[in-house]
Amino acid sequence: VQLQASGGGLVQAGGSLRLSCAASGRTFMRYSVGWFRQAPGKEREFVAALSWSGGGTYYADSVKGRFTISRDNAKNTVNLQMNSLKPEDTAVYYCAADPAPFHSGSYYDKNYNYWGQGTEVTVSS
Repeated sequence: VQLQASGGGLVQAGGSLRLSCAASGRTFMRYSVGWFRQAPGKEREFVAALSWSGGGTYYADSVKGRFTISRDNAKNTVNLQMNSLKPEDTAVYYCAADPAPFHSGSYYDKNYNYWGQGTEVTVSS
């Protein structure tokens, strides 16, 4: 499956952005999909994920209550709605897919087989 992330941009603190991860080649329905981010000088970190099985959602504590991950099966996309953005959310955001139900390893980028190219989010204070 090929992934294409989009929707990044520059936004003021408190604003919102909606990232989208589009899949081609395969349906997203049989994949768990995760969003990760990497800020300058930092390691890539887990942000949110959506399991193929039952559609369970999982979030990092730092974004819980502000970000929402969802699946649009008709468009074969997984979206990340980001509200109440903070300067510390500034990073390059990546979507990734794993052909398995969400599991304990799904919090780690090494367990994802497919990656999009990243979309940059900058939150100004």
